[in-house]
Amino acid sequence: MTKKILLDVKGLRCPIPVLRAEKIVKKLKTGDTLEVLTTDPKSIQDFKAFCKVANCLFQSFKKTKGVFTILICKGI
Repeated sequence: MTKKILLDVKGLRCPIPVLRAEKIVKKLKTGDTLEVLTTDPKSIQDFKAFCKVANCLFQSFKKTKGVFTILICKGI
């Protein structure tokens, strides 16, 4: 069974959101999802780059009232 973890890093600037996400991703199992809440618009590109090197899938992002929600799925 896969699980979904929420990481709230609103108000923090990169690289802090990616560094915090990296710690969590290392503990996830294949297929688990990390949902990141951030207010830093640069985080989208940072997380796309992170996913390439961390063997994760950048699933999606959306912006609601100044908060970006980014979904990342742990790969093999």
